[in-house]
Formats: sequence, C-alpha cells, structure tokens
Amino acid sequence: MFTPLRLRRVFCLLFFVAAIATAIGAISSSRAVTRGGVPASATTASKIAPWVMEHTANGQQAEFFVVLADQADLSGAASLPTKAEKGRYVYNTLLNKAQATQGPILQWLREHGIEHRSFYIINAILVKGGSREIAAALAARPDVARVEGNPVIHNDLPQPSASVEAPPYLQRPETPDTIEPGINYTHAPQVWALGFTGQGIVIASADTGVRWTHNALKPHYRGWDGVNADHDYNWHDSIHSGGGVCGPNSPFPCDDFFHGSHTTGTAIGDDGMGNQIGMAPGAKWIGCRNMDQGNGTPASYIECMQWFLAPTRINGNDPDPTKAPDITINSWGCPASEGCTVGNELQAAVEAQAAAGIMMVVAAGNSGSACSTVSDPPSFYAASYTAGALNTGTDTIASFSSRGPVIRDGSNRIKPDITAPGTGTRSASNSGDNAYTNASGTSMATPHIAGAMGLLWSAIPSLRHQITASRDTLNHSAVHIASTLCVGGAGPPNNVYGWGRIDILAAVSSGSPTPTPSATPTATATATATATAAASATPSATATATATATAAGTATPTATATSTVRPTATPRHAPSVRPRPTPVPRP
Repeated sequence: MFTPLRLRRVFCLLFFVAAIATAIGAISSSRAVTRGGVPASATTASKIAPWVMEHTANGQQAEFFVVLADQADLSGAASLPTKAEKGRYVYNTLLNKAQATQGPILQWLREHGIEHRSFYIINAILVKGGSREIAAALAARPDVARVEGNPVIHNDLPQPSASVEAPPYLQRPETPDTIEPGINYTHAPQVWALGFTGQGIVIASADTGVRWTHNALKPHYRGWDGVNADHDYNWHDSIHSGGGVCGPNSPFPCDDFFHGSHTTGTAIGDDGMGNQIGMAPGAKWIGCRNMDQGNGTPASYIECMQWFLAPTRINGNDPDPTKAPDITINSWGCPASEGCTVGNELQAAVEAQAAAGIMMVVAAGNSGSACSTVSDPPSFYAASYTAGALNTGTDTIASFSSRGPVIRDGSNRIKPDITAPGTGTRSASNSGDNAYTNASGTSMATPHIAGAMGLLWSAIPSLRHQITASRDTLNHSAVHIASTLCVGGAGPPNNVYGWGRIDILAAVSSGSPTPTPSATPTATATATATATAAASATPSATATATATATAAGTATPTATATSTVRPTATPRHAPSVRPRPTPVPRP
C-alpha cells in the first residue's frame, strides 16, 4: 500500500524520467535537423521549398530567401499621374514595409553570425550559407511566409556568329546609309522621319552587361556627356563573384558574354557612321548585369530589378527613384528545370516595377515550337510585356519561339503578347568597340519591342508610364497574324503571335492614349493540323506584300498575309545589301 509520501516519490520519479525522455528527444531532433533531417513540425516543413530541403540535406549549406508574410500594398500608385510620383511612392512604400518588419529577423541573423542581405522590393532576406537547422528555425517564425531557394540558373542564351569589324564603307564619317532589316520591318525609320527617335526616354539593360565603349552604344549611354563618364546611377553589377572577363563588382559597364551589348544595341544603337542597329537611337541607356556569363540567380535578377526602382551610386549609396529607367530589356529566364521555384518573389518584383511606371519587356523564351512553352519566370506573368520572335522580314513565327497558353500558374493566359523580328539580327558585340555579330532568339525580338515603346513614348508623351494604355496602343496597331495553333481562336491575340507583329508607325499614328482595335494588316495562317502539346502540327502560309520565308525546324508555316494601305515613308537611305549568314534558330 502506497503512503502519501511514497506516492509523491513515485510521481517525482515519473516526472524526472519524462523530463529526461523529452530532453533526449529534443537533442535527437536537433541533431537530425543539423544532419538534414526533416524538421519536427509539419507546418514548418511545409514552408520550406523542396529545393532548400534537398540542398541542405546531410549537413549541406545553401543560399535561400526568407520571405516575410507582411508584404507592401502598392495599389495606391495607380492613381498617381507622373512617373516621378509613382516611383517615389513605390520606393518609399516598399522600403518602409521592409524596415518596419525585417528588424527581428535581421537581429537574429546577426546574433548567430549568419551572412545575409536584405531586399525591400520583395520584403525578403537572402541567407547565405544557411543550414537546414537555420532554415527550420526561420520557417517556424509566424512572421515568415516561406523559405525559398536561390539556385544558380544556367540560361540557354543565343550564341553569336563570329564577330567582325564593320567594313570600311560603314566607318566613313558621312550620312548613315544602312538600317538593319528588323528595324526597317517594324517601320521605325518612318517614325524617325516624323522627328521621334526616342529622345527623353531611358532604356535599361538587365543582362550579361554592356560594353559601354562600343561605338554604337557609347554616344547613347546616360553616363557619357561627350567628354566624361559618370557611372553613378547609370550602372550596377549584381555579380559579386566570378564575372568572367569583367570580374565581380565591375565599377563600370562591362559585358562578360556579348548578349547584353547585342540586345542594348538593337534597342538604341547607332554609331552615326552607318551602323543603324537600334530602334530608338535618340534614347539613352543604363545597365545592370544580372548574369555571370549567362548564369544568374533569383537574387541577381531581383537585385537588378530593385536597383532599377531607385538607382544608386556605384558604391550603392543614395538611391534615387527619379533616376529610374522608363523601360527595361529582359532576355533571361528562371526555369523550373534549374530549380527556380521561387514562390512569387520574381512576380512581386516585376509588378513593383509596373506600379512605378516602368515598362518591363520580356523574352518569351526559346523552347518552341511546342505549345505552353512560355513557362519560365518572368515571361508568363501578366505584368510582363512578352515578346515572341518572327523570322526576320516575314510574318512567320520562328520555330524556336515559345508559345502559350500559360499553364505554369494555371491561368491559361495568352502569351506571347506581341512579336518582332528575332532571327539573323545584327547588333553590337562585346569583343571590340567596332565589332558586330548576328544572333537569333526571342532575346533579339525583345529589344525591338523595348525600342518601339521608347519611340511611342517619345511621340505621345501622354502615354508615358501608363503601362496598360501603352501596351494596348502597340497591341491594337500591330499587324495581326491569325493562328489556331496552341489552343484558342485565331485571334488576335493568339498563343503563337500574340497580337501580331509590332508596327511602331501605326502605333504612333494612332495618337490615342486609349486606342480601340481598327482594321490593320492581317496575316491569315491556315493550319493543316491541330496543334498538340508537342506542337507536331505544321501551319502553312503565303505572304503578299512581304518577302516570304520558310520557318526553320519541323514547322513549315504557310500563311497568307494581306495588307491594308499603311503610310510607308522611305528611309533616309535605302539599306545596303549585306551578305548575311543563314540564321540558325536555337532549339
């Protein structure tokens, strides 16, 4: 029989045993987390991205984002009339939200000696070299929405042909006599003839960098006054290690691959001596390197988008949203196949730029001809103005150009939004100040659209930074190209051509900030089979009033293009005939 005293002793002993068991379990759990085991809480584990779980297994460390639950509301920017007002509002709202909410997490990271970097454009903190234990501890916090990875993304960028110096006849100090075919085909020279060349507009490159001393680029760099260079507010490098020939943290614009110089040239390039490679030669450019020889990370992408909101001095100080660009060129992606499953951080950053009045033009990707291949952020976002590629000089889609509908987010959104020439495009190279090269890809179509937007805003100031109205103007004045491939009706828009081929003269001539669809040149594609996810269907088309070409690859479109009367001014000089290598679209 137990006495009260013996009962108390038994209860104490049981309590002691239970306490020891709890302690042992806690230690085991801690060790399991350190070794890469699954966090104890299922709720906590669900907040950690699979990529992070995989790359912190077995004691590994990885970079990851800690995304806060409290995100800024930028809806108030929509009613503000000017870019300066929009930019200041968005910058201040985002920065204030980050400063008000990130403090406790930043303090915890400092106390534990963990390297990190704060971002305000997405209200997140990048943890560098974090373990599973650290990821689990942060995910367990109620103020953390999720923990997402920061994988290295190997962009499959277009490759250049051999770079060549411009021939002597294009180096004479005389009136330019050569305009690139893609520039002509989108009717940019006729807009120049009206007096609009993109003056007053700043176009930014988010790419592999820019060779700023290139003869066709230097005169248009915002940091060059004709005598001196000032890279403050005009250049940022988000590549902090590696960097190829440029090295990390380049204090001046530098291109470690060629791609960024090439795309920038198609937007604004002109050396004044015959190399008229750009759509808007009166515009200025600035740049941010977001890829190391073609390789980027979500962090490097987001860093450039954040810098565009409020450019800084080279040392990163004194951010100024009034120096933000008007338009950005984005010929890069973040595919899931590379581990880019970053929640909606990239989308939030894209939408923040739009809220600030910055037009973000994005390449559709080179994964065609299959349907639903517009699938890599940021190409499929509604806020991205997405460009598909045409075979230059024709209204036929390039075989490599990615198609819609968008299934990645379940929206079935029609993409691309619009198309432009994207094969055999000649533009600046990074190999010399007078070097040029040919390349093919939706990367080449994208700066045609960015430059066209610069011309539109130069010609119709009332449209500046009115993102929806500006997109509508370009869309409804495009040369509509019908296609029933890849689901949906013939359009416009449709999932092959979007609204059709950009026609900047028609857009400028519309003169209305709220255009309505009108009769425009239309190419009618007659499909001979129904498209499938593998895009085995082969549309066929004939074209009148334009040269015809057969699309490379398995698809051989045959479409009929009929054209209504459009103003067609004669370029300053007829383009010289230049031998060009046959474009080879990348798969």
